[in-house]
Amino acid sequence: MLRPTVIKVIPENDYNLFLEFDNGEQKQFDVLPYIRGSWFGKLKDLSYFKRVKANGFGIEWSDGQDICPDDLYLKSTEI
Repeated sequence: MLRPTVIKVIPENDYNLFLEFDNGEQKQFDVLPYIRGSWFGKLKDLSYFKRVKANGFGIEWSDGQDICPDDLYLKSTEI
């Protein structure tokens, strides 16, 4: 079975993402544990973090950072 895909993402000031999936579920995902190193460290800039977009499968930022769609679904908490 395929995992649901992200159809809407809203970044929050505390490095959490509100996610809406194509199956109607709404969840919250904490990005803070991912923000380390030079690649994902760019997300610490809140203005950059807030530029996240849904890409038809998961999420991504303009420089190419993304998070595995399975992680987005399985490691997020239901709202």
